[in-house]
Amino acid sequence: MAGKRVLIVYAHQEPKSMNGSLKDIAVTELTSQGCQVTVSDLYAMNFEPRATRKDIVGALSNSETFNYAVETHEAYKKRSLSSDVVEEQKKVQEADLVIFQFPLYWYSVPAIMKGWIDRVLCQGFAFEVSKYFDKGFFQNKLALLSFTTAGAAENYFQNELGGDIRYILWPLQHGVLHFCGFKVLPPQISFAPEYVPEDKRKEMVASWAQRLATIWDEKPIHCTPSWYFE
Repeated sequence: MAGKRVLIVYAHQEPKSMNGSLKDIAVTELTSQGCQVTVSDLYAMNFEPRATRKDIVGALSNSETFNYAVETHEAYKKRSLSSDVVEEQKKVQEADLVIFQFPLYWYSVPAIMKGWIDRVLCQGFAFEVSKYFDKGFFQNKLALLSFTTAGAAENYFQNELGGDIRYILWPLQHGVLHFCGFKVLPPQISFAPEYVPEDKRKEMVASWAQRLATIWDEKPIHCTPSWYFE
């Protein structure tokens, strides 16, 4: 949709990977719609994943005992967060849709993306004590997880060892995205691309492109425990 802004937060070391292909086709498809697409390629940026004192420019509010959450909240209000965090926050603020593209690592995101979440989505910017979940700051934004797995789809059901894939998504979709107020679209899951033939990998990329063609017509999921656990 012309005029829409999309941020892709991308975490993979290899541009020729399936994640790289999924990121590239998203840029191509959304740009063809007239969207303005920005990619935060975390590995290429050498993004700092560690949440440290360096994220606050200038004096701390409490110089005796360092509390990262408190200090970044105060720094956000004083506009004294480090420039790399501010730049990513600006991208989020401008986006209508944020897509997270990554390989599933230990039922979660890669460390570099977790660091992006920890540092960028700080209190004051992404939420406040009384403003989270349905009252969160990003109520007018969409978010979507697009990721690859090592295991095949049949491994991620309730009675399988891997457990239902929806269980795995609870911390990310509900605990991070919904907490910040995002309207969460259904995930795009590319199962076990390393272990399927090339034509199947091409189908995965084509399926993602086809979905993106009508992404703006999609309805968010109902982010309640029942979606994940029933």
